[in-house]
Formats: sequence, C-alpha cells, structure tokens
Amino acid sequence: MQIIHKNKMISIFKFIILFISIFLLLCKKNINNFLPSEPPLVSIIIPVYNNLNFTTNCITSILEAEPTTNYEIIISNDNSEDKTKSLKRKYFNNFSNIFIQNNQENINYLLNCNNAVKKSRGKYILFLNNDSKVHKDWLTSLIKLIESDEKIGMVGSKFIYPNGLLQEAGGIIWRNGDLANYGNGDNAELPEYNYIKEVDFISGTSILIRKSLWEKIGGFDKRFIPAYYEDIDLAFELRKLGFKIMYQPLSIVEHYKGISFQKFETSMIQQYQETNKKKFIEKWENELKYQLEPGNFFMARDRCQNKSRIFVLDRFVPNFDKDAGGRCCYMYLNIFKDIGFQVTFLGDDLRRIEPYTTILQQKGIEVLYGDSYKNESLEDWFKDNLNNFKYVYLQRPDISEKYIDLILKYFSGKIIYFAHDLHHVRLAREYNITHDKIKYKESQNMKKIEMEIFSKVDIIYVVGNYEYSYLKEKIENKIIRNIPLYIYESQYNNIEKNFQNRRDLIFVGGFLHSPNVDGVLWFSKKIYPKILEKFPDMVWHIVSSDTPQEIRNLESKNIKIEGFLSDEELHLLYQKCRLAIAPLRFGAGVKGKILEAAHNQIPMVTTSIGGEGLDNSIGAFIVEDNAEKMAKIICKLYVDYSKLKQMSDSGKILIEKYFSVKKTKEIIMKDIN
Repeated sequence: MQIIHKNKMISIFKFIILFISIFLLLCKKNINNFLPSEPPLVSIIIPVYNNLNFTTNCITSILEAEPTTNYEIIISNDNSEDKTKSLKRKYFNNFSNIFIQNNQENINYLLNCNNAVKKSRGKYILFLNNDSKVHKDWLTSLIKLIESDEKIGMVGSKFIYPNGLLQEAGGIIWRNGDLANYGNGDNAELPEYNYIKEVDFISGTSILIRKSLWEKIGGFDKRFIPAYYEDIDLAFELRKLGFKIMYQPLSIVEHYKGISFQKFETSMIQQYQETNKKKFIEKWENELKYQLEPGNFFMARDRCQNKSRIFVLDRFVPNFDKDAGGRCCYMYLNIFKDIGFQVTFLGDDLRRIEPYTTILQQKGIEVLYGDSYKNESLEDWFKDNLNNFKYVYLQRPDISEKYIDLILKYFSGKIIYFAHDLHHVRLAREYNITHDKIKYKESQNMKKIEMEIFSKVDIIYVVGNYEYSYLKEKIENKIIRNIPLYIYESQYNNIEKNFQNRRDLIFVGGFLHSPNVDGVLWFSKKIYPKILEKFPDMVWHIVSSDTPQEIRNLESKNIKIEGFLSDEELHLLYQKCRLAIAPLRFGAGVKGKILEAAHNQIPMVTTSIGGEGLDNSIGAFIVEDNAEKMAKIICKLYVDYSKLKQMSDSGKILIEKYFSVKKTKEIIMKDIN
C-alpha cells in the first residue's frame, strides 16, 4: 500500500509540474506568435496512440523551442484509449495553430501519418514522434538546411537519449538490408556526429520533407503497414527522384525510444521488422547493390562511396576574418566542398574554436578536435582511417613537417602541399633589411625543412609568378601549380566611385606577421609625416587583431587603431577611405591585403614586395619602394579622382581575371581524377 501511495504521489507531482509549465507558457507576452499565418511554412504532424503526458510534453517543448517560427501542429490521434481526444481543449485551447484530428478507428502509424498530411497546409511536412522533447532551434536549423539547396529533399535531426548519450546521427543501411543507427550509445558531442552530411536515411522520429515531393511519391508506401522501414523506403524514393537526405546536428531531439509503439508486443515488433525488411529488399534490390558491405562505418556514415575524401591539415580552425592564411584555408575548404569532396579538417591545436568550427560543420566539413585525438590516439586514427582518403592537403612548413612522415606511413594517395608563401625566402629578405643573424639562421633552417617537404609530396601549390619560377628552377620532376591565394565567388557592384566623397588611408594586416609590424612602423616614421604636411587632417586607419604595444603607441588624431573589424565593418570602412597602403619591406608570396583591396575596389599603393607575383599591368595598384617617392605618389594620387576611379575599376578586373572560383577549379582539376 505504501508503494502504491508513493507512486500515486509521484504521478500527482508530475501532473502539477506539467500544469504549471503550460500555464506559464500561456501567460507569455508573445502568445500571438502562435497564431497561424496563411499558409504556415511547416506542418508538424505528431501521430499518437495513448501516452497523453508524452504528447503534452512534446508539444510544450515545441512551443518553448520555436516561439517565432511559422508552423502548425497537427496531433493525429489514432483512436487512443486515454484522454488524448480532449488534449487540445484541456491544455492548448488558446493556440490557434494547434489542431487535433481524431481517427474513428485505429489505423496504425503509417496510415495515420498519410491521413494527417491531407489536413496539412505547410510547404514542408515534419513528422515528429510524441515521445520526443525538442531542443532550441530544432526546427529552424532544419528549415535553414533544406532551403539552402533545392536538391535536398529531406532533412533530419540528431537524436539523443534522455541521459544525453547519442541515439542516432543519421542512419546507415548495408547492402544486405540491415540497419545501423550511427553512433548509438556514444558521446553526442564528438566531432564525427556534429557536421552536416548526406545519409542513407533519418529515422522517422523527426524528419522534414518537402510536401510537393511527399505528394509526388504518394506518402509512405502502404506495403510497410503498420510500421518499420517506411522511413527508409521514403529516403530511397527521394534519392530515386534525384534528391538528397541530409542530417542536421544542430537540430537536437531527446527521444524516449519505443514509447510510440508500446501497443505492440516485442515479438510483434520483431516480426514487423523482419517482414518489412524482406519487402524492402525485394523492392530496392538493384539500389542495394550500391550500398556498402556491413562494417565500414567510416565511409558509410556520410554516403562517401560515391565521393572522394580529402584530409586537410592546418595550424588551427581557420579564423577566416582575422588573418590571410586563415582566409585562404577557409576559401579552399569551400572550393573542395563545391567540387564534391567529402572534407575532414584537422587543426594541430585540436581546439574547437567558435564560431569558426560550427561554421565549417554547417558547411558539411568534419572538424576533428578534443582530447580523443591527442598523441597516440591520433596515430591510431591515421592508421584506421587515412587510407579511406584519396588526397591529403598540407599547409605551412612547421605543421607539414610534424605530420608528413606519419601520413606517408599510413597513406598511399596523393599529397598536396600549399606553401602559401616560401618562408625561407621571406626570412632571407627580412635578414637583408634588419641584418639580424638569427633571421639568417632561421632562413637556412627553413629552406632545409621546405625542400624536404617538397621532396615528399606529389603536388606543390604556390602563389604568384615569382615563387612559381623560383621553384621551377630548383625542383625537378614535381608538379608545381601557381594557384590563387584568395578566391572570390562574386564582385561588389555598389561601390561608391566618387572618390571626392571619400577621405583617409587604410592599412589592413595581422600583426602576428612580422612584415606588417615593420611596414607600419616604417611608414609611420619615414612616409606619413611628409603626407601630413600637405594633408594635416588626414586619418590613417590601422585595422588588425593582435595589435602590439609598439603599434598602439602610434595612435593620435591622425592615426586611428581600429583593432579587429568584422568583414561587414571592414567593407564599410574600405568604402569610406580613399586609398589603401601596404608598405611591406620584406615578405614572400602574393599578399592577401592587396587582393582584399582589389576586391573592395579601393586603389592601393604598395612596394615591390607587396605587389610581387601579381599582374600590375592591369593597374589596380602602384608600386614604389623609396619612402620619399612613395609619399609624393600618395599626395598626388590622393586628389586625382579620375585616376582613383580608374584604379578602382582595375581592381575588379584583377579579381575576375585571376582570382575567381572558376579559375581556381580549373587549376585544381588538373590533378584530381
């Protein structure tokens, strides 16, 4: 009796908590957000049979997680034996976007879903099990993904157990028709479960599909009545029409697995699964031939059997808005995805740097991070997985030197090395300016490292005509490509070209790079004072992250240290300034700041080092190494508005001719098969 009394008290307590949650939700000021529009974007269909508390909790979680998304909720009650029929009136009567459809007889899961869709009005249909609790932005992230590509037919969520462990990060179907819920029971935060990817199927617990495709297919195939394999069959039907099924890890659903099918005995469930598996194999016999044999989870988890994999290494996740190297790496990661590669990225520091890591993951790039990849475990990962890749893409000599022998030990495909710039050449030039013997020794040591890397890789990428010619003379029997540093998909078309309405100078560059520190100090001492004699109200804007104190000390009424600016803020500043400068006295390779200025169509004055490797005949920049002459050129150009406009137009031409996506792909495809 005491046990019964205790259980009764627990049930009453749970009911009170549920009642309070719903009451507070109804009292929210933004209640009008739940009023339906005509028509809603998404119709959320929740097929239910009994389990009133689960259904109520599920709906409450939707209302809390997605307070502003345009949706309707259709509760399709399959003749439940509890009080589900009165759920709407009792708990959600004030919500005019929540509807309940009561079946007069029990028709089971599959037909219940098919019938409910007939009542829907949304562009998209989302099936959601009632034994689920959705997390914040669960629906928003699904919508964003499906609307990003018209060839995506269906998207699904990441499912976790109530204890936080992973239930499924996409589904796998093997050649023999067996199924696997990828990652089941593992840590849901591991990197392999947190990037967007194409999958064989998503379990029907939470899937979003275009209604037009649903109607074209005719809904769930009735041969799979009452349930099981109907969601997998739907994925195969969509692929047959040329559409992709995608997994969205930002859409998180807590799933109490099995509650939805409590009316079936375990033996009945197993019987339905086996019977429908046979029906599925019979229907999709030809398509199953192209699935992988059981066991190769690494290739099967993102349907990579029809794609090439590329493994990309760098110092850390690219901070693409903070430094030229990071921006370059980020652009090439995007190019590899656009070409059709499945991309895995490893940062040497193994940090999950945000928001950059999530940005890559949302582009479909796997990013490895965390303690599980340190030391011996990383070598184990190389041993187990590296030969599933066709290409390895290395960058920077210090990082490449660290990994090249380990890669050669476990990898038999092509290795590409992107030099970014020749470090030993840059260090030698710095020695010629500073006469610092340490820089000379560093240059000689770096030359040895770089030449050894060149000898071990298959393809060498360099930027600029100078470095291409330099290596061609020194290295035989190697493929060397002159490839763009930056890549631009589109050009700005709304740039202000009346330069009389602009004013001031701008410098952009990272101060962790010593040539930038030297160049700014040199310009501030030798050149800028002469310019201020003629234009005393001029302001020089210095934009950079990691600004050292010696640069901060320059700040005055004529020098403004802007610090770090977002891409949007920087673009606006470029449009306000009249002229960009890059006073570099040493360095190597093509300079990102020159290309960025050309892309923003602002005239540039630089040095021969700054303009190295670029086609200056187009007229986007002026080169001068002498301090006094540079000051005179800037003073003259500053008020020559027609010349400034001409140089601005030339910047656009330079980018279109050499730094387009099309041009970059042409170079890369020479070595990819």
